[in-house]
Amino acid sequence: MNSFSESLREIFYYLRQYKSRTAMTMFGIIWGTLTVVLLLAFGAGAKRQLQKSMHGLGESICIVWPGRTSIPYQGFGIGRWIPLQKEDVELVRREVKGIRRISPEYSQWHGAIRYKDRINRPNITGVIPEYGPMRNIWWQPGGRWINELDLKQKRRVVFLGNNLKDFLFGKNKTAVGKYVYINSIPFLVIGVLKKKTQNSTYNQRDEDRAFIPITTYESVFGERYISDFVYQVYDARRSEQIKQQVYRVLGRKFKFDPRDKEALSIWDTTEMDKFVYYFSLGFNIFLGIIGTITLLVGGIGLANIMYVVVRERTREIGVRRTVGARQRDIMLQFMLEAFLIIGLGALIGFGLAIVVIKVFAALPLQSFKEVAGTPYLNVWVAAMSALLLFIIGFLAGFFPARRAAKLNVVDCLRF
Repeated sequence: MNSFSESLREIFYYLRQYKSRTAMTMFGIIWGTLTVVLLLAFGAGAKRQLQKSMHGLGESICIVWPGRTSIPYQGFGIGRWIPLQKEDVELVRREVKGIRRISPEYSQWHGAIRYKDRINRPNITGVIPEYGPMRNIWWQPGGRWINELDLKQKRRVVFLGNNLKDFLFGKNKTAVGKYVYINSIPFLVIGVLKKKTQNSTYNQRDEDRAFIPITTYESVFGERYISDFVYQVYDARRSEQIKQQVYRVLGRKFKFDPRDKEALSIWDTTEMDKFVYYFSLGFNIFLGIIGTITLLVGGIGLANIMYVVVRERTREIGVRRTVGARQRDIMLQFMLEAFLIIGLGALIGFGLAIVVIKVFAALPLQSFKEVAGTPYLNVWVAAMSALLLFIIGFLAGFFPARRAAKLNVVDCLRF
């Protein structure tokens, strides 16, 4: 029986003998591989962009607004206002398990912010330091976010959204370290928002807002009741249970029915993550099916060629069998040939796909990329493509190889 290296030499000899046929067969594999990888890469890019857009608001967060009761409870009627204060947020922090971060939030629109002759009326928000990380609020180099010392000393400092900063100071101007006026009161700019993608909001997009320490907000504007509070959960799968705990804890204090969804309005953004997951799964399955069909066409072409090869080499098979080659040896020979063809085609297809992905990523198509994302080759895409290629290569080589192995020796020699 020939050694493995000799088998490879024979295979390459036959491939060189029939260059046109080999090229046409490999083209089907190359095109199929290219299609599968690109479609899955675009699907992965779209999923990542969708998640990025969703998480511009924050990851695994819920926003809670006070409301009015709609269910009579313990002798109280309907229509009672539920006034929330900072102390109520701390009560939720202590009593509800599973909350990672939580922040009260003051919010108002009647304050003007001015720098020199430029005036704007953005949403002015009073928060604590925890608010930033859970809302994915990060600062540009040279700045910072609100800290505990700002709260303790009631510092008059402000963190500006990047669009608001551009309006007040200009696009290529520095804002950190300068003063702006909020209702004629000077505030030191301590940071500017790092640009982010945010496709949803509940007050105003962060890029247009102004954030100040919550204690400073209280001293400047004199408000007692918060506009809402935001909390982040450790495990998004337990979000519904945690919401029920919030209703129970605050329902016990304010004497409203924990089933009353009007007493508190809660926007659970983890539901968007579930939508993204299932939408992306269905989208990627659809793209995968299209790519698999294309690759199957190449696999069918390879199988047909292998059947032709078996027929052309029938006499050779008979000679090998007469000198001691077993059916298994003949089968492995043809399986190896099929895998070698599909392997070479797959490598070329992968290489072309990587080139296309890199070229697309380098193109200045920012508007398109913000919607559909940038394709990228991750481990999942590579693993799925490799699995498909292995299955199709095995099937394309197995049946012709089995037919070759089962040929009658005498009939082969007479061929």
